[in-house]
Amino acid sequence: MNAKIRVSPIAVGMVCFALAYGVHAAENNVNKLLNMEVTGTSLDLESVPQTGAKQEALARNLEHVKLPDGFKISLYAVVPDARHMAVGPSTGVVFVGTRKTKMWAVTDSAKTRVADSVTRFAPSVTMKVPNGVCFSRDGILYSVEHNRVMAYPAAEFFYGGPDVAADVVVPQGELIPVAEESFNHGARTCRIGPDNKLYITMGNPFNVPPKEKIEVYNKYGMMGILRMDRDGKNREVYAYGVRNSVGQDFNPKDGTLWFTDNQVDGMGDDTPPGELNRATKMGQNFGFPYYGGGDVRTVEYKDAEPPADVVFPQVEMAPHAADLGMTFYTGKMFPAKYQGGIFVAEHGSWNRTTPIGARIMFTNLKEDGTADKTEVFADGWLTSNNEYLGRPVDVAMLPDGSLLVSDDYAGAIYRISYEGK
Repeated sequence: MNAKIRVSPIAVGMVCFALAYGVHAAENNVNKLLNMEVTGTSLDLESVPQTGAKQEALARNLEHVKLPDGFKISLYAVVPDARHMAVGPSTGVVFVGTRKTKMWAVTDSAKTRVADSVTRFAPSVTMKVPNGVCFSRDGILYSVEHNRVMAYPAAEFFYGGPDVAADVVVPQGELIPVAEESFNHGARTCRIGPDNKLYITMGNPFNVPPKEKIEVYNKYGMMGILRMDRDGKNREVYAYGVRNSVGQDFNPKDGTLWFTDNQVDGMGDDTPPGELNRATKMGQNFGFPYYGGGDVRTVEYKDAEPPADVVFPQVEMAPHAADLGMTFYTGKMFPAKYQGGIFVAEHGSWNRTTPIGARIMFTNLKEDGTADKTEVFADGWLTSNNEYLGRPVDVAMLPDGSLLVSDDYAGAIYRISYEGK
């Protein structure tokens, strides 16, 4: 029997009004912050307990992690949904993005190398997938959301209340066309380059996009990496042919941009490889969608002529290990072997018959600045019975030279230090 459900026009109107009011209120809060006004948001910041059963269980899980001799891993902080990290250049406060609606400020005020507080950052700002965070050299925190870019001046000094100094770099709905918004591949990352410009990795919504999408995706950098002035002006596509990069960093020695890229799914357990790439100039093409990873052609574009000047990866990573965040190691704590090299977080496979990944990889460089050897650095978040204890997302360095690892599966940040000789 078919039953008709009658919906009151008044009820529909009330729902529409509530949605519109919520959007208006969120925009109004940002406008208030731009004008250095209070928003009326509660002064009681949401905080995350750093003791108890959760903390103890996470610490025990780390007993499974294997590291080279002389290294030690410990729990730094319990941080729900922890994704990409930005370490304050003056204070060492760690700002953590998520794929949800919150950012966190992680503080080790006593410098014991264990967080003593984890609080929500800027709760007066309504956020949508604030995954990517990065600092400029003059201490401005940038946050790249799904379809907006924000800047928070002096964030590491004024994160203790709900209202913070804020600026809109790219307004909501103007990073990509609203019609192209998708739940898939929407986690952006950012870095400030040697040219003092803002670089943003994008990600296209598809596994392999249909041909009719190529033009618009290339126009907006949705298969590439964007570059713009720090105020959002002079936007341009720096790199093309990138499927879904969720990690980037600049080599401080030669200024080249390195980035990870996730390969095409559904082509088999052992193909195509993941990628660690090196961009030496603007406008280079890294092969997607003609290539699904490395030099493996995609089925959808196997008969299409690829660009003649495709730049292939410096390192072909394990297929479907999901290489995400990366960083050049510029510290002095670790042995000379690691200084100037690249650490990469592998999130772990989600659709491989036998999972792989959930580890930290290390690549050292040759004298000419190209990749040399790649090896496993930290492993053990994936058990022998294929159960994830954690899934690393990003790596970042504390001022003392120790390495932080974020984990969105377990909701934690770990610290790797060197205590050997």
